[in-house]
Amino acid sequence: MASSSPIDAAAADPDPPPSRPTDAPAPIAVPSPRAHLYHLLDRRDTPRGTAWEPMRTTPAMDGTAAAPATKPEAKLVAGEAGYVLEDVPHVSDYLPDLPTYPNPLQDNPAYSVVKQYFVDPDDTVCQKIVVHKGGPRGNHFRRAGPRQRVYFESDEVHACIVTCGGLCPGLNTVIREIVCGLSDMYGVTKILGIQGGYRGFYARNTINLTPKSVNDIHKRGGTILGSSRGGHDTMKIVDSIQYRGINQVYVIGGDGSQRGAGVIFEEVRKRGLKVAVAGIPKTIDNDIPVIDKSFGFDSAVEEAQRAISAAHVEAGSAENGIGLVKLMGRYSGFIAHYATLASRDVDCCLIPESPFYLEGEGGLFRYIEKRLKENGHMVIVVAEGAGQKLIAENMKAMGQDASGNALLLDVGLWLSQKINEHFKKNKTTINLKYIDPTYMIRAIPSNASDNVYCTLLAHSVVHGAMAGYTGFTVGQVNGRHCYIPFYRITEKQNKVSITDRMWARLLSSTNQPSFLSKQDVEEAKVEDERTAKLLDGSPSNPKA
Repeated sequence: MASSSPIDAAAADPDPPPSRPTDAPAPIAVPSPRAHLYHLLDRRDTPRGTAWEPMRTTPAMDGTAAAPATKPEAKLVAGEAGYVLEDVPHVSDYLPDLPTYPNPLQDNPAYSVVKQYFVDPDDTVCQKIVVHKGGPRGNHFRRAGPRQRVYFESDEVHACIVTCGGLCPGLNTVIREIVCGLSDMYGVTKILGIQGGYRGFYARNTINLTPKSVNDIHKRGGTILGSSRGGHDTMKIVDSIQYRGINQVYVIGGDGSQRGAGVIFEEVRKRGLKVAVAGIPKTIDNDIPVIDKSFGFDSAVEEAQRAISAAHVEAGSAENGIGLVKLMGRYSGFIAHYATLASRDVDCCLIPESPFYLEGEGGLFRYIEKRLKENGHMVIVVAEGAGQKLIAENMKAMGQDASGNALLLDVGLWLSQKINEHFKKNKTTINLKYIDPTYMIRAIPSNASDNVYCTLLAHSVVHGAMAGYTGFTVGQVNGRHCYIPFYRITEKQNKVSITDRMWARLLSSTNQPSFLSKQDVEEAKVEDERTAKLLDGSPSNPKA
């Protein structure tokens, strides 16, 4: 139900609300973001170690773009044996005299059996779990969980939740668990849902969210709040946050949406507002770095099995049958990779990270001919971003979507056409069936394991915001939930490593050729070595 309050009615007006209410706090001078070279000591829960603060500059930032022109400030704390904590901002960094309150969880009967209520202030989670004797301990992140003292009283919290970007299994579960977590654990009663993505802050109505209203939404796909790409206008969004009196903002979205949340945090800090801005990373492609996986990925892999099974039945029921399945994976082929490993019915998997070619010895056509001769049928799985270099002459004409993502050509249709043309030229009859389950997969509700994962993510982000942390996203790293600075999950994309044992397992399962030249392998090794150095947190790493 749409809110009927005057504030909500104002949000539907296309004209932005007043930029600064008369009762709003005056802005305080805070340095603008700069490169990853700030080593700031956290005065609250920082593990004991050495911190230092270099000279900083203050470049201009107009706040109108979805991403800052410069990299955000990093809070790094150095310890012994190469230990580095990449900490997240806190509202007390720029509002130092805020009062704190006892955490209501200590009086919650549901938690009375818990051996340890609160996370130890020194608890951190290591990014690189495998280390060598004598090597650096590497980068760490602050462990997620409830703190003994909170920076928001329950009755002062006015939270809002927004979903941005494409759909993904589990969106409604995350919404539900944020609402129920705020209400059941902290007694919060004022929670708004922002409709239609970022532009909903200034161009759409809101809805009031209660545990009752969200009780069954986890059983549905999509998002009850609606979503959109683009629409990020930092000044209008923060004006709306300030005008409505919102002090906790939860952004559920992919790397672009998290980048936008980082800009909102910087503007909030610049104005000196007591507002916690927190993110929950969402991508069905599993291409967000640092974290173990994104929510909805397991559900997507499970649903992809249906399409692969259908393709296998079709291919096996016809002479020279070929089942071709296109799965999501614009730049990262994790869904195709894991669905292939799980299925065991796939004869060839093509992903963006591993180039392939059609003609000649070792090419795709020769392999298809070989498999048809041996088995009489085959199944091919292709990620949507695979093979784009082969059809690159048409890519520029496709343009970009509202999020800045390249609009890719349909590699499935293109590959189907090429395969049919090849065998027609060789006067060989084939029966090719092309299946594209893309939007069916992302529209399903999350499965059981993703529902549990979404619950843990939602509760962790609520604990962080109530404890005063801001400018962070929550994620699971090596099986432990932690708070990660926005810049760490937006600086690069997670990709399938074609020099890793997991990819070797796939090649062993499908018996497909690698399609890789020696140069491709060497380039992949260089990229893997560069990533490993980032995990080490060595002094040569600018973030350390």
